[in-house]
Amino acid sequence: MEIKTLVAALVMTTASITAQAADINAGKAKAAVCASCHGADGHAAIPTYPHLAGQNAAYLEAALKAYKAGQRTSPQAAIMKSMAMPLSDDDIKNLAAYYSSLK
Repeated sequence: MEIKTLVAALVMTTASITAQAADINAGKAKAAVCASCHGADGHAAIPTYPHLAGQNAAYLEAALKAYKAGQRTSPQAAIMKSMAMPLSDDDIKNLAAYYSSLK
């Protein structure tokens, strides 16, 4: 009986992790609007804008959520807040996965 319980718990855990996995292709599609400031390949041409390619996904996710919540106060915070507001949590996770996958 214990093995069945353990297997059931493992299957449920794996299913929830799989359901939460980010979609890099969806992130790439969403990133089209980011390209004007952060570059089509995640390398910004404007010196005051950060490169997003290769950034840590957890950092990017936290940063976008902070912009969305109005917790960032950098000179570009108002612009980034307006860009982040329409993003869902899944959109943010997908964008972070996409940019972290780039070199």
